[in-house]
Amino acid sequence: MTEMEKPVRVLHVLGGLSLGGAESRIMDLYRCIDREKVQFDFLVHQRMPGGAEKGDGMMRVPEFYDEEVEALGGKVYILPRFIGYNYLQYKKAVRDFFRVYHDFAVVQGHMTSTASVYLPEAKRAGVPVVCAHARSAGVDKGMKGLATRLLRLPLQKKADYCFACSREAGKSVFGAGWINSPKAYLFPNAVDAEKFRYNEAVRARLRMEMNIEDCAVVGHVGRFHYAKNHEFLLEIFACLHRSLGSAGKRCALVLLGEGDGMEKVKGQAKAMGISGDVFFMGNRKNVEEYYQAFDFFLFPSRYEGLPGTVVEAQAAGLRCLISDRITKEVGVSRLVCFESIDKPAAVWAEYVENHLSYQREDMCGRIKEAGFDVKGQAEELERFYLAAKNGNRVAGGMDG
Repeated sequence: MTEMEKPVRVLHVLGGLSLGGAESRIMDLYRCIDREKVQFDFLVHQRMPGGAEKGDGMMRVPEFYDEEVEALGGKVYILPRFIGYNYLQYKKAVRDFFRVYHDFAVVQGHMTSTASVYLPEAKRAGVPVVCAHARSAGVDKGMKGLATRLLRLPLQKKADYCFACSREAGKSVFGAGWINSPKAYLFPNAVDAEKFRYNEAVRARLRMEMNIEDCAVVGHVGRFHYAKNHEFLLEIFACLHRSLGSAGKRCALVLLGEGDGMEKVKGQAKAMGISGDVFFMGNRKNVEEYYQAFDFFLFPSRYEGLPGTVVEAQAAGLRCLISDRITKEVGVSRLVCFESIDKPAAVWAEYVENHLSYQREDMCGRIKEAGFDVKGQAEELERFYLAAKNGNRVAGGMDG
């Protein structure tokens, strides 16, 4: 292959390559994009076992998507994790990295907490285009959240483009004036709609394997993190469990995902006396099959950007009850209902119980019409990356 034929290389900067929302959305795009024209690489942050910071050439513990990235032709690079007091060391590590690795057409920073550090270093090293990508409309509680907001303050000035998965995420990360900026570009979290199309045979098989054929099955997909509000999710299920149980009916809660908060949630389920009917499935490569097995999707998050999981649930024809703190942009069908997480868990449980019986529909067409299909978005991003390579200014995508 000649130099002219080599694909444009785009570096995505992330916290890691686990089965998280941002990672899953980027991998969906990576599978669909024309990799003869555009190739993805990844710069991730990771603390090594025993607390050692990894430098170039040292071993790293592989994560969920590492193997697939390599199979698709991508490379994975590592930076030490930013932990506040190592600001100068982190900045030096970033500068050293881009001094060596700078042959990218675009650096796209999904880790916006430190993007104001690494994007200018990429630009200084000669990367033509640097983008910050807002994927969340909130921050962690306490000092960590405050530090994140402070680090993001100069971000809109330091990025060539300011991407966001929703208007609320853009406002949260870049400030209120973001929406009117010529740098603003809206990329909703798209999914492979066809992959989640409702399948009765898959539903029956999986429910039989899990021994939940006769259960009302409530599902949730998300990492165990403060934002996802698993504690309240369990309270809702406990109310539903009592109500259906008094009528002689079984119900089950199926949780997909991993994270630092998982053990705490397991302990909560045990203390509430519902652990026998709560299934902690961890990360699964066949997540689309679990949506088929669910009867209802619950998502009481404290904050989000635009959760692709709710789009996936709708693609699978599932009714969804989600937090009203989540952007309304995610409600692309009549299957979604918003509720306040300040309401008692019993109110949520009553809604679920009253809406368990319905006919599952094929919603893939609706998802595509709403602009949430990954194939169309991959084509749009491909055009963006190729234009960036050629030095062409790309107009803001607020109509996306």
